[in-house]
Amino acid sequence: MSQDNCRQNRHRYDDLLYLPHHVSTTHPQMPVLERAAQFSPFAALTGHREALKEVERQTVKKVELDENAKSEINEKLLFLQKHAASQLTADITYFQPDAKKSGGTYVRTQGIVEKIQMPDRILVLTDGHKIPIEHILDIESSCYEAADSP
Repeated sequence: MSQDNCRQNRHRYDDLLYLPHHVSTTHPQMPVLERAAQFSPFAALTGHREALKEVERQTVKKVELDENAKSEINEKLLFLQKHAASQLTADITYFQPDAKKSGGTYVRTQGIVEKIQMPDRILVLTDGHKIPIEHILDIESSCYEAADSP
């Protein structure tokens, strides 16, 4: 296309430059935020990064305790239950199942034992933690040493 044709085409539409802005009588005007959203970048892989992080997140299998370890935990629980009024502090390591995938993590928490609910088999701490007894891996407390010493 020659330069003369370009100039001629440009001048052919000059009358459109000065027309008033068209406002539809049938459709309401779109809010500015919605108009801006039309031009935001397209995210074809929405959630992909989060999905990768979830796959990378590690879980561990729950350790099955032998009878000796179960017996030791039961003795400690009975001691804590017997002395619940003394508000004994204990360090408890327990298995917390993962809500999204198989396995879970081991958590260590410290707290004052409020009570042990035997029908539900739950250890309750004063801060509100409720720990299923079958998930407990270990219980440590200075009160055990004091009880064992003469």
